[in-house]
Amino acid sequence: MVTRAAYYKWVNRLPTEREIQNKELIKAMTDLHEEVEGIYGYRRLKMNMNRQFKKKFNHKRIQRLMKVAGIKSVIRKKKYRYKPSVPQQVAENLLNREFKATKPNEKWVTDVTEFKYGQSQKAYLSAIRDVYDGSIVSYVISHRNNNLLVFQTLDLAIARLKEGEHPLLHSDRGFQYTSYQFKQKLDKAKMTHSMSRVGKCIDNAPQWNRFGGTLKCEKYYLHTYKTFEELSKDINNYIYFYNHHRYQEKLNDLSPMEYRTKIA
Repeated sequence: MVTRAAYYKWVNRLPTEREIQNKELIKAMTDLHEEVEGIYGYRRLKMNMNRQFKKKFNHKRIQRLMKVAGIKSVIRKKKYRYKPSVPQQVAENLLNREFKATKPNEKWVTDVTEFKYGQSQKAYLSAIRDVYDGSIVSYVISHRNNNLLVFQTLDLAIARLKEGEHPLLHSDRGFQYTSYQFKQKLDKAKMTHSMSRVGKCIDNAPQWNRFGGTLKCEKYYLHTYKTFEELSKDINNYIYFYNHHRYQEKLNDLSPMEYRTKIA
């Protein structure tokens, strides 16, 4: 129980220098939080407060004051839930980073790229790219990243092959590519499978870095998509543009399809 004298002493006491500074910090962090629409976490808030107050605040103090003020970053740390699985079949890295081909349909690379739309809904693009000219041979856009997505992409690509063409297909070690069904499709088409080594994403660099990254930078990141249909339409339009109208110095200032047609 608190005595009357102690209570009034507490009520009438002068705030300490630290308490005054905490109030100033909370006000500054709240203003900045609203200004940047909540994208800053405690690390960036700490850096900004250090600059604004010309001091070096401890990150734990910033975290504590954020809790007091109810400040939360809208960016959430992604939680990865890995499901260990045993590959049904694997292949050697036969491509071995030899990212050049002497003719069309000699070497293909494939991958699946994730996109988001609406309220954090996901869409997936599976594409097969020809190493020779960089053209997209086939692609499928889906709500789900599953075997069907990859199988359909491969079926579309195989249907475009001429008699006697049996390209090497390079992929990562995703569950779709290590399945028996995928191998059966490749065997039926008399195609050779090559896979990236474990933890070596650069083994598949032409597909991921050049096309996937370019698509996102030149189209996806420039827009906000509310629906799957809006996203699909833009991906379709971009791939057509990429194949037919995106000129490249390495292709003698031609588009992939122009370069491909020239030697046909």
